Amino acid sequence: MDAQKIVEVFEAYFEKFKKTEGDRTSWSAYWTVYTPGHSFEINMTKCPRGTRFKIFSDKRKIEEIEGWEAFLGSLDRLEAAYGPTFERGDFFAQMEEML
Repeated sequence: MDAQKIVEVFEAYFEKFKKTEGDRTSWSAYWTVYTPGHSFEINMTKCPRGTRFKIFSDKRKIEEIEGWEAFLGSLDRLEAAYGPTFERGDFFAQMEEML
């Protein structure tokens, strides 16, 4: 799945499933995939500071990425470090199925 399609899918998913963080200035939506014994989650948050992505592996936060450009640039590295649990084509295809 190319970068533009990933942005389109995640933005559409976000608009459909976003929840407020309490004060209605921050909104987030997350998607998690599971493999036997493992999970991988990406939480997208939009707030006054911008768009942020919190990455979790096996329910532990591994990093936070600011902005689409940095997030898209990190996908190769995340696949290498957390594959086969995280594989972008599968991850975003599953997310797209929920739309």
